[in-house]
Amino acid sequence: MSTRYTVSQIARRTGLTVRALHHYEAAGLLRPAARSDAGYRLYGEAELLRLQHIVSLKALGFTLADIRACIDADAPSLANALARQIDRLRQAVVRQQELLGRLERVAHQLATGATIDAETLLNGIEATTIMEKHFSKEQLQAIKARGDALGTERIREVERAWPEVIAGMQAALALGKDPASAEVRALARRWRGLVREFTGGDPGIERSLGTLYRAEPRAMQERTGIDPALMAYACNAIALLGEG
Repeated sequence: MSTRYTVSQIARRTGLTVRALHHYEAAGLLRPAARSDAGYRLYGEAELLRLQHIVSLKALGFTLADIRACIDADAPSLANALARQIDRLRQAVVRQQELLGRLERVAHQLATGATIDAETLLNGIEATTIMEKHFSKEQLQAIKARGDALGTERIREVERAWPEVIAGMQAALALGKDPASAEVRALARRWRGLVREFTGGDPGIERSLGTLYRAEPRAMQERTGIDPALMAYACNAIALLGEG
């Protein structure tokens, strides 16, 4: 008989919450294979495979109703779901590069005293409004100082590194890999390192960054390709690293 897992065991291994797993059951997406003598829900390999598909499709922005329709119709395979996620991440990188270009043009025009047209100003406002909502004036000054200290070349190196780390963490999540595994721990160290390039290790800025992702999930997903499920999984993996 294959190994079966309780809800709490699955939550602990995957980074998903018990509440989310119960919600999937209530939505008709995931049902236990059996119950223990004590009445606990038990899930086997078939249910874990189904959960893997649920998580992958949810990461792509599918609604629960759409996910149910896809799974029941046996539509997209996991490979196809991952391919679509990779494409979405590439699109997010393009959007980030566009926003970076807008800000660089504004900065250059300000530095040279050139007239800035309304469209350029609106684009710059779009890129900075969210930051001003969630970071204090002092934190924004610290972030700017951090950027000045890093320099343009290092900032671009960090930006180029993010898509690979995000894609790796997304693949690990989709495949249901244990956040405590060596592979995910390596990704978590890189993720934490890239975040600290931005925050300088400042706990207050890191808390504000977390608040930003929780308060603006849709906007941040569009800009970075990181959805709430992926953020929760990455945070869980980083927490398992401990201090360092």
